[in-house]
Parts: sequence; structure tokens; C-alpha cells
Amino acid sequence: MLTKDELPECPVATTVQLIGNKWKLLIIRNLIFNEKQRFSDFVKSIPAISKKVLTDDLRALEDDGLVIREVFAEVPPRVEYSLSPLGKTLKPILDAMLDWGTYYKHNL
Repeated sequence: MLTKDELPECPVATTVQLIGNKWKLLIIRNLIFNEKQRFSDFVKSIPAISKKVLTDDLRALEDDGLVIREVFAEVPPRVEYSLSPLGKTLKPILDAMLDWGTYYKHNL
């Protein structure tokens, strides 16, 4: 997780740095609408993402405090991802993106 001194001064730049790539946004979208997801769920619902990028982005989101990774002591091991309380505060941003994207598509 970055310290406050390492974050950009501009709040918009901070948001873009944390969630500003298309894969992170789609990962967060999945977790907002499905609450919990396993790695294979992400692979199925975001087929264009590589497993390496998915792993890297999930780790980054976890490091930034937006995603919680829960490991279950089972055989075979099971891992579930969910949004942290901080990550859940992103819902209004994604809702606004959904509304704007819908508006844009209808007004082309």
C-alpha cells in the first residue's frame, strides 16, 4: 500500500492510479455485482484478461486495501476475493460509469 506521501497530489490522479486500468475496473465491477469471486470466476467473466495480469491486478488491489483475499484450509485449496469496506465505497463511481456508458450508447 502506498503512503500518503507517495500518492499524487490530485485526488483524481490518485483514483486513476488505484483503479485506472480496464482490468482493475472489471475486477471491481465483478465484485460489486457478485460480492465474492474465485479466480476461475474472473477468468470466465473477463475472458480477454491473462492469468498473469489477473493475478497481478488482484494483488495490487489487495495491497491497496480495496480487495480482501480469503484462503480456506481445504483440499484442494479454495480462495475467494471480495471488496473490503473501502473497496465497497467505489460502487457510486461504477454506478456513475454504468449510467454514463448507457447514456452514451443511446446517444451516438
